[in-house]
Amino acid sequence: MLKMRSLGIDLKNPFVLSAGILGVSASSLIRAHESGAGTVTTKSISLEAKRGHANPTVIAFEAGLLNAVGLSNPGIDAFLPEIKKVKEKHVPLIANAIGDTPKDIAKVATMAEGAGADLIEINPSCPNVVHKKPYASDPKLLSELTSTVKDAVKIPVLVKLSPNVDKIGALAKTAEDAGADGITAVNTLGPGMIIDIASRKPVLDFKMGGISGPALRPVAVRCVYEIYEAVKIPIIGVGGVTSGRDAMEMMLAGATQVGIGSAVYYRGANAFKKIGDETIELMKEHGYKNTKEITGAAHE
Repeated sequence: MLKMRSLGIDLKNPFVLSAGILGVSASSLIRAHESGAGTVTTKSISLEAKRGHANPTVIAFEAGLLNAVGLSNPGIDAFLPEIKKVKEKHVPLIANAIGDTPKDIAKVATMAEGAGADLIEINPSCPNVVHKKPYASDPKLLSELTSTVKDAVKIPVLVKLSPNVDKIGALAKTAEDAGADGITAVNTLGPGMIIDIASRKPVLDFKMGGISGPALRPVAVRCVYEIYEAVKIPIIGVGGVTSGRDAMEMMLAGATQVGIGSAVYYRGANAFKKIGDETIELMKEHGYKNTKEITGAAHE
């Protein structure tokens, strides 16, 4: 019931390991696929290595997680062997590419494609780093970034959007018009802050961080709903999905595939299988034969 085809790739299910969760090595990416993920996404990768922020970088609170990792990564040259190892196992792989300029991101994307990545995800929307330009909220800059990366590679390009914008549907349409093959929605919300009352200081070293987990889900569902009405390209719905019911809600809003991230924290490495099994039961209960029948059904 969960098998599907998206952007030219046959998948065992619609569930995607989101960027930055277990995507730091080939072994963790392969393990996520073996644990039930249909597609896996690398950690955000840049041209040069990034140290990111100092610990603590992640904290749980009553409604979700707050993180400010700061896009730490080993750089694309060091990560290419990891991509190749993943592809040796025939695991569908999205390479998340970042950089200071569109040209830098395009170069990362080109190198990842050469190593075997199936798709590129560009990330102009991280809320816990200081961007020189607001790519996520400026239509002109978003269009420039998307078209530059799209022109550099032959494989499909996904654009990951921020929930911290007005008219996210219009921004998705801008990305689509610039050549995007799909939209990932959404990145973390915020930034937010948690203060320790004993030390009287913010808990995270970076002071503020992106909000994920259950607190993000209603916002992500609304964003996916708006994007579905604005574009014709596939959407990967991301944000607080921890159960089959959450996954179905995201697909009803318009998601073709469903990203899973914080659920790994809440339900363990087998979260993908658990959510998949729950989704199948709900599909049987509500009379769906495949996920295509679910996608966008809330708009009918």
